[in-house]
Amino acid sequence: MSSVLSTAPTGLAALPPGARQLLRDSCLIDGRWQAALDGRTFAVDDPATGATIGRVPLMGAAEADAAVAAAGRAQQLWARRTAKDRAAVLDRWAAALRERRADLAAILTLEQGKPLAEASAEIEYAASFLTFFAAEAPRITGEIIPGHRPDARIMVLRQAAGVAACITPWNFPAAMVTRKAAPALAAGCTVVLKPAEQTPLTALAVAALGELSGLPAGTLNVITGDAPAIGRVWCDHPAVRVLSFTGSTEVGKLLAERGARTVKRLSLELGGNAAFLVFADADLDAAVEGAVLSKFRHSGQTCVCTNRFLVEDSVAEEFTARFAERIATLRVGNGFHEGTDVGPLIDDDAVAKVTGHLSDAVGRGAALLAGGETEPGSRFVTPALVGGVTADMRVMTEETFGPLAAVARFGSEQEALALANNTRSGLAGYLWTRDLARSWRVSEGLEVGMVGVNTGFLSVETAPFGGVKESGLGREGSRHGIEEFLDLKYLCLGGIG
Repeated sequence: MSSVLSTAPTGLAALPPGARQLLRDSCLIDGRWQAALDGRTFAVDDPATGATIGRVPLMGAAEADAAVAAAGRAQQLWARRTAKDRAAVLDRWAAALRERRADLAAILTLEQGKPLAEASAEIEYAASFLTFFAAEAPRITGEIIPGHRPDARIMVLRQAAGVAACITPWNFPAAMVTRKAAPALAAGCTVVLKPAEQTPLTALAVAALGELSGLPAGTLNVITGDAPAIGRVWCDHPAVRVLSFTGSTEVGKLLAERGARTVKRLSLELGGNAAFLVFADADLDAAVEGAVLSKFRHSGQTCVCTNRFLVEDSVAEEFTARFAERIATLRVGNGFHEGTDVGPLIDDDAVAKVTGHLSDAVGRGAALLAGGETEPGSRFVTPALVGGVTADMRVMTEETFGPLAAVARFGSEQEALALANNTRSGLAGYLWTRDLARSWRVSEGLEVGMVGVNTGFLSVETAPFGGVKESGLGREGSRHGIEEFLDLKYLCLGGIG
């Protein structure tokens, strides 16, 4: 296996002093940092080495209920503050993240594994949501509608929905916190948040900076622990009016079913199975670079990563050969080592899924064209490429969520769309062409919520992020993201005329 050789420190030794100051071994409920009621904890490990790097509270139903109670008490007071006041707190929080960017990035790399440069970019991405939604807070306006009779006037208010429960994933442990919390707080909601068990330290550090930036007690509550127990309480609690979840489709369906008992508003960002279409007229050099960015960023562990490369017959061999050559240049190693392109996978299950998809493809006749090496007990997988894949292979039907690229061919635009849309998912899609008319046709024909045309990178705070079909409900980011946390209230004012 290729690797990045370096004498740079790793693990806890790699954390600068400022990062150590941000580490928390307790959770934030009602403005107080607390242990679990029964004192239980669980370990957080470094995916690059498997070593334990900290312990956090193993909280459950009781703490989940206490967090909602605290958020409920704080919500009306927070909503009554002026939009400019709320915006000022979010702006201070964004400034704090940017000021401590290096410290936060080190914590993120330590527990998540992504290269330090990517972790640093994520901290800026996280701060961008705070800045954007701080600006959106004063733009929450209502309507005046012409009255239906001479003595009546009609008004529409947009008000905070109430307490928002947010459950965030491990692949973006900073950005997903602010992508959910920033619009909720800007709208006047309060937040109870549970980060993923694999990456709680980043979320707790981000929350600590929020507290220092002036978030009142109970406005943001962050607990770690038993996901099913916490999820059940938040789904069932009548005070929780919005449930925002990023994660697997399977868990999202369970939350939707349970949340229906109290008619929760749902914002679900679920799994993907993105297709990357390369047409014969594409700039192949640019397409290869876009393919590398789309597939191997964060070791292929993002929901908008390409899962299936669909290439037109006449350029398939050339594209695949260039792609294989480029993949061979990617350097695998610890995220703290300079020059690392691809870090470890998050856990052993992730490794097993990638290697399982690779074995299935090769066993069914696909050709291994690059990479795919692993070492026993290691969470590193060299970026891999398989060609000649068919529609029945797992790599085509399931989200791999790792550094394995699979190439299939198509003969026409219609066939390309049929292959791309042959999935229950509908989060993101990509296409490469110099034909402007085709770019419109294919973009409109792809059954997804987001399309990248001649680019392998989609995510920005100003655009609505989300999918269709079984990839979720609602949108995050952009001005549309704040609507998930607002209710419309109609006022009919009589006796005026």
